Amino acid sequence: MTTSLFENTETAFEYQSTPALQKAKFLFQLFGNNTLVSLGTSATNIALSLHLPISSLFKITVFNHFCGGENFVECTKTIQFLSTFNVGSMLNYGVELKETEADFEKTILQTLESISFAGKNKHVKSICIKLTGFGRFGLFEKMDRKEVLSNTEEQELQGIKNRFERLCAAAKEYDVVLYVDAEESWIQDALDGLVEEMMEKYNQQKAVVFNTVQLYRNDRLAFLEQSIITAKSKGYFYGVKIVRGAYMEKERERAIEMGYPSPIHIDKPATDKDFNAGMQLCFTNLDIVTVCVASQSEESNLLAISLIDDMNIARNHPNILFAQLLGMGDNITFNMAKAGFNVCKYLPYGPVKEVIPYLIRRAQENTSVQGQMGRELKLILTELARRKKTRC
Repeated sequence: MTTSLFENTETAFEYQSTPALQKAKFLFQLFGNNTLVSLGTSATNIALSLHLPISSLFKITVFNHFCGGENFVECTKTIQFLSTFNVGSMLNYGVELKETEADFEKTILQTLESISFAGKNKHVKSICIKLTGFGRFGLFEKMDRKEVLSNTEEQELQGIKNRFERLCAAAKEYDVVLYVDAEESWIQDALDGLVEEMMEKYNQQKAVVFNTVQLYRNDRLAFLEQSIITAKSKGYFYGVKIVRGAYMEKERERAIEMGYPSPIHIDKPATDKDFNAGMQLCFTNLDIVTVCVASQSEESNLLAISLIDDMNIARNHPNILFAQLLGMGDNITFNMAKAGFNVCKYLPYGPVKEVIPYLIRRAQENTSVQGQMGRELKLILTELARRKKTRC
């Protein structure tokens, strides 16, 4: 298997019209400019604070490219369209950074609706959640530090557990996979404890509840190994989504400010090494592990293909799923789907104004990934040139 698989831009962008591809070219040219992204982020934050009407502009540009829609009706169109190319969907209610009980309950109700919707739509592979979507960040910090909670905080924690269990129970009832996203390192231990508790209860027959492991952290490969051992010893199936990570700049800055060693690998090769090792570890434990390989890396996906074929694992093995972000990595997604692998797109959705913080974070992350924007842009330009030549 060579990189030629991912060079096929005709398959990669078959679903995109030429005008849509031209718009994508503009967006990636914008995201490739760190200065413009920084200025745009500042301007957007100011506009939000002043309650200026910017939602319409966001919807016709960034939102439409990276999000499935504002509601289930809009998402359904995207989901059905992707399914014609044998690409599934992974839904995420993209509203972030809430702090009140009312907001937490609203997020839970919306997520329960998502689970019900997914249960009736075979092309929706899973629902993604953040535990900070229905629990206070400050409480998770205190739990992570293993500080004694007050009576009020204990009640608050029980409320979080109750909300989480409502989602897990619904996921099991509707036969839907529930992915719990990884978050900042200084709350992750607290989150892992809650996820493991639900795994032990709900993953007795198969993996319903999944944790997410960020392998740009220098301690997560060992954590992944131990998690599999724990699942085996306690007799439950282990579900995991492996990613590189999403908070690199924030993690490193905080480590410097607070004077502790950064939890992030020193460079990308070290991250790649752990990610690939984690992927192989999961493939060798498919009797108990179900894994989602969530990666935009061509090298890691090519390695995955090679491992699967060399280990005589069926390309459509039910315990292996590949995922890329909607609007990115199309050369990986659609070419792998065509080659017979289980592949899906990560579809954030929600009201435009509420999803803007997610979109800002996505833009900031993308500019920090060396070469990623350039690679996406190069593929788009190659396909536009191919279409122009074909028309001539």
